[in-house]
Amino acid sequence: MPNTQSVSIVIPVFNEEENLPRLFSEIASAMRPLERTWEVVFVDDGSTDRSLAVLKHLAQDNAEVRYLAFTRNRGQSAAFCAGFDEASHPIVVTLDADLQNDPADIPAMLALFDQGYGMAIGWRKKRQDTFSKRYASKIANAIRNRITRESVRDTGCSLKVMRRDMLVRIPRFKGMHRYLPTLMKLEGATVAEMPVNHRERHMGVSKYGNWERAVAGVRDLFGVRWLQDRHFGYEIREKNR
Repeated sequence: MPNTQSVSIVIPVFNEEENLPRLFSEIASAMRPLERTWEVVFVDDGSTDRSLAVLKHLAQDNAEVRYLAFTRNRGQSAAFCAGFDEASHPIVVTLDADLQNDPADIPAMLALFDQGYGMAIGWRKKRQDTFSKRYASKIANAIRNRITRESVRDTGCSLKVMRRDMLVRIPRFKGMHRYLPTLMKLEGATVAEMPVNHRERHMGVSKYGNWERAVAGVRDLFGVRWLQDRHFGYEIREKNR
């Protein structure tokens, strides 16, 4: 199997000890039938529960599991970026640790990505969240698309498949994980979307509130728009060594 088909699954973790064993089991069920080399890179973002201990046990029992742990909580964007840097393979899949993303969707996402896209993203067509969270997300997505001149249905869905060589070149800042499709397009990626399953959270609690997202998002929006307008790229025709 060509190395270009190998996959690193990057998952930020913050106080998700109860979800981690089931999450890895579901990932393994989805990935093991595929003819791909794969790994899961868990990034513990300063958890205060037993998440790190659980990750150590998973790594001890499963060769596919790797983990790294921050000294303190640095946020989801930092955790994703640390995982991108640590990833061993050219295809990166991201998802949350709260079990709301369904690992069973990963094979279909990979099949879509394999059609030649630089990025495939999930669209939570039937979100299993509270009305207030769904409404806030819908409004935020519409504003985000308007200002960044996008048409992405659900940029907040963490289930994504991306080319790592592009991913490690994108600008990094707090909240950048909410703008991955736009940032990947700046690197030349073509982006495809597909409906994915979204499940209710059964254990743990949400780490973000609607107001917190809104306040942080306003400043980020105009920063990303600035990046779009000022971004440049180049191609080298030749060099002597």
